[in-house]
Amino acid sequence: MSIVENRKARHDYSIEERYEAGLVLEGWEVKAIRAGRAQLKEAYVIIRRAELFLIGAHMTPLPEASTHIKPDPVRTRKLLMNAAEIAKLIGKVERAGYTLVPLDLHYVRGRVKLEIGLAKGKKQFDKRATEKDREWQRDKQRLAKQVV
Repeated sequence: MSIVENRKARHDYSIEERYEAGLVLEGWEVKAIRAGRAQLKEAYVIIRRAELFLIGAHMTPLPEASTHIKPDPVRTRKLLMNAAEIAKLIGKVERAGYTLVPLDLHYVRGRVKLEIGLAKGKKQFDKRATEKDREWQRDKQRLAKQVV
């Protein structure tokens, strides 16, 4: 069950592989996510000292959930993954020129997980070609309906 989806990432990047990572969250962040107050539009994933971090994800705190602390809505959040998967990602990002992009936030057995995409950036003409192909598929479906 998806909570938040990063549609801009699918437009700007061509996703090669997908991975699932856990998030280290505080209590108020979990409450904000359950209330649907999370945003991944400007977020990205970086690698520091063989660890993954989510930067720029905005989670607006609920006023009643965080009374005794001053929450930071865009704080850096650590991602939890298997060490072998992290090593594989580090190799691809450093050598092959890939980027790690957050794709969507979802629940797995009551826990919040983040889907990360190993992606390459699209050029402007790639974006146009993708859009043209999508329109052609739509037109083909429309024509097939008229014939039948």
